[in-house]
Amino acid sequence: MARVSLKKLTKSYGDVVVLDELTLEMADREFLTLLGPSGCGKTTTLNIIAGLDSATSGHVFFDSDDVTEVPPERRDVAMVFQTYALYPHMRVVDNIAFGLRMRKTPRDEIERRVREAAKAMEISHLLMRKPRELSGGQRQRVALARAIVRDPRLFLLDEPLSNLDAKLRVSMRTELKRLHAELDKTFVYVTHDQAESLIMSDRIAVLNEGKLQQLGTPEDIYNQPANAFVAGFVGSPPMNFFDGGLEGEERERCRMVGRGFTCELRPLTSKTSAEVRLGVRPEDIELSPDGEPMAQATVVVREPLGSDLYLTLELNGATFKARTRPSADFDRGDLVPFRFDPEKVHLFESASGKSLLKNIPVIA
Repeated sequence: MARVSLKKLTKSYGDVVVLDELTLEMADREFLTLLGPSGCGKTTTLNIIAGLDSATSGHVFFDSDDVTEVPPERRDVAMVFQTYALYPHMRVVDNIAFGLRMRKTPRDEIERRVREAAKAMEISHLLMRKPRELSGGQRQRVALARAIVRDPRLFLLDEPLSNLDAKLRVSMRTELKRLHAELDKTFVYVTHDQAESLIMSDRIAVLNEGKLQQLGTPEDIYNQPANAFVAGFVGSPPMNFFDGGLEGEERERCRMVGRGFTCELRPLTSKTSAEVRLGVRPEDIELSPDGEPMAQATVVVREPLGSDLYLTLELNGATFKARTRPSADFDRGDLVPFRFDPEKVHLFESASGKSLLKNIPVIA
């Protein structure tokens, strides 16, 4: 069992606050990803959970045990690093077995565990090699086998796929998901790659500037972003934003400032008259719609990607992206009528960035 609870976790270096009273619950046996840009505090959070770094204030709990002051060797966690951290002078078999030997595990037990871990990661044929004789993907498998062999209560993974090429990253995502299912242990995974987080996670904790922005399933994070930061960070290409203001008796429409068109809206949390930002994802823009278009925009860039076609459109000096079918006959310079799907449009306060739509989870 390994349920991890962070209570008002703060980490600062002088006047620089890296974590700002972070409170977060990680369920037993789930795959939770800490997602955010560089410098948001995600690796610091992982290091504090592992005991490799100490918090300025706050507490870390494993189940009901306060482990804030417990040294790392007594926390029963395994950490997989971005750089693999293999001993270059040791063979693969010795790298995998190193932690067990330090704990004075019986020799026959070490041999059994190493065989099982190597088989699970499909590296049994590499046991006699040294790290310099391995590819990047093979080294990552060795690092994972070294973590598996200890049978820890908790796995902590710090951007373990970032040094791999694109094709290998895709296959290793599948391996990690398989590994999580087979081991039935808690995984806490750090990445800045939002595609990775959406594919692999049970839940995602989005961080920015040391604060939790939103915690939810990949579907929640993508379809119901709590604020403009989450909306703009998660998604590739990112969400399009337009500055605007509300109009109509029920504030049911948003007029885009300086763009010359309006958009119908879903129900709002409040009838604010403040300036707003409207957000719409590229796939939620209808090109040459059957109904009345909102406006027409000019194609400035055409990006075919096999299964999809992305168009960069320009309207009154502003550009935005739309996704359409690859067979669509649009080319640079074409004038294209468009419409936003009103059921998929998002609205945020300009000042705070908070979502104004109903039933959207908001982090206090």
